[in-house]
Amino acid sequence: MAKTILVIDDSASLRQVVRMALTGAGYDVLEAGDGKAALALLDGRQVNMAVCDINMPVMNGIEFVKAAKQLPAYKFMPILMLTTESQDSKKEEGKAAGAKAWMVKPFSPTQLVSAVAKLCT
Repeated sequence: MAKTILVIDDSASLRQVVRMALTGAGYDVLEAGDGKAALALLDGRQVNMAVCDINMPVMNGIEFVKAAKQLPAYKFMPILMLTTESQDSKKEEGKAAGAKAWMVKPFSPTQLVSAVAKLCT
């Protein structure tokens, strides 16, 4: 059965690029435009991993990570931050919230699929 990846980014075009890369590698993809919409998708369904931006309206990526980690069914779900932010302070904030990995945009789809394959076991 294919693993399901939740892609959270306020850019529809970026979500499309990520979806194409991941579906091409055999993953199922769910999409959300912000952290709040993404949390609504964590409703008990099987989600193996999340790929999340930081800078989004309504609920940003760090807030999403903290909220997702409070949900027992998703407490151990790996989260990859995919963002333009590259400062160490942001990385530390993400790690403290519970993010497992960090990838800076622009990224190569191959790089992304490789990172997802490592994290999504």
